[in-house]
Order: sequence, then C-alpha cells, then structure tokens
Amino acid sequence: MMSSSVQKDCVAMILKFLDDHNFKETAHTLERESSLFFNLEYFEELALKGEWNEAEKYISSFTKLEDNKLSTKIYFEIRKQKYLETLDKHEYGKAVEILNNDLKFFAQHNSEWYKEMVLLITVDDFRKHASLSKYGDTRSARASILREIKKAIEENPIFLIKFRVLALDSLRMSNLQI
Repeated sequence: MMSSSVQKDCVAMILKFLDDHNFKETAHTLERESSLFFNLEYFEELALKGEWNEAEKYISSFTKLEDNKLSTKIYFEIRKQKYLETLDKHEYGKAVEILNNDLKFFAQHNSEWYKEMVLLITVDDFRKHASLSKYGDTRSARASILREIKKAIEENPIFLIKFRVLALDSLRMSNLQI
C-alpha cells in the first residue's frame, strides 16, 4: 500500500498530465474520487453557470453538510441560490421539491427563515420581499453568492490542504517520461 504522501503526489502528477492534455472532465472526476485536491476555479465555473447540482456534487466529495458551520453555510448558500433561481424561472413545482428535499434541513436551525422561503412561492417576484430586494439579476446574484461561498471555503479548515496547485516542480514531472 502506498503512503498517503506518495499517493497524493501520484494523483497530483496525474491531474497535471490530464490538465496538460485537456482531459478536463477526467481530471474533475479524479479530484472528486480522490478527495485530495479541490479545484476552486472549477467550482467557481460551475457556480457562475448556475450548475448548482453539479457544484454540490463536487463539493460533497470534500466536505459534508454537517462537518462544521462553514460547510453548512456552503451547502445552505448553494441550495438557497438554486431555489431562488428556480423561483425566478417560475418553476414552482421544482421549487417545492427544493424546499422539501434540499432546504428543509436548515429549518431546524432557523424556522423563521424557512417560513419566509415557503412564502416566496406565493409572490410573483421574490425581489419584492424586503430581504431580497437587492437580489438583482441572476448573473450578479451568482457572482455575489459565489463570493460568500468562496469565503466560507477558504476559511474552512477542511479545505486548507486540499486546494489544487498544478504548479508541480518540473523536476518531479521530468521523472515521468511520457
């Protein structure tokens, strides 16, 4: 069995190779499956595109909902944004599913907030709600919420040693004659 540092070095070199040869999806799969390297740039790309299910799937390989308060905040912000975007598209059936499946967990921490989220289904434009009046358009809302999520990721001790750095020194890579 390989030591964890040797395993980590091997995965890092494979990720570097995959990136160098434009095997992006394969690299992201390896990141998820190994849970060793978190690619913040990839996560940001998913968030800015509004691919919230994929963003949550990616993040779930590195931290779980209840690992710590920062992890809980990350999941909360992802799920809340997914809910608001669904409301913005007037997909009320899907919004109810998100409330029941994704956001209900957070009701135990703040039942008033959850009640407000439920009430948003009844209004034509959730931006009329006082706490969401500055929501703006979807694109700027994604950028704003991404700043919050990114801050929670960067402060979360679970991620401290998992940030992906592809600048492996050339000496280690030159040992591979591929």
